[in-house]
Amino acid sequence: MGEVPAELHYTESHEWIRVVADEVTVGITDFAQNALTDVVWVDLAEVGAAVDVMEPCASVESVKSVSEIYAPVSGDIVDSNMELEDAPERINEDPYGDGWIFRMSIADRADLDVLLDAAAYTALIGE
Repeated sequence: MGEVPAELHYTESHEWIRVVADEVTVGITDFAQNALTDVVWVDLAEVGAAVDVMEPCASVESVKSVSEIYAPVSGDIVDSNMELEDAPERINEDPYGDGWIFRMSIADRADLDVLLDAAAYTALIGE
């Protein structure tokens, strides 16, 4: 069973979201990184870019496929995890910690209302 931390929010496209004040940190879930297998490259979100909710803004490439990473809320990209350029495997090793992908501001807190909680995400992935 993939880890699904209770304090996070989730999307149906397997991003996790940690909300801190008016920013969110985004990564891919343990379930997603297991499905991708070994992550070999990350195309990071562009710092300063304005994105709309569920707009693709980064991607992760594994030995199996390339997956888009979507903005869970509308806002501006404020940081990208540059360490992933040299160590993309951190997504596999620590998806909810050092494997975070980007941080962004929250333009409309109502966007958070449509995110899944841990129970709903666990049901979605069938675990």
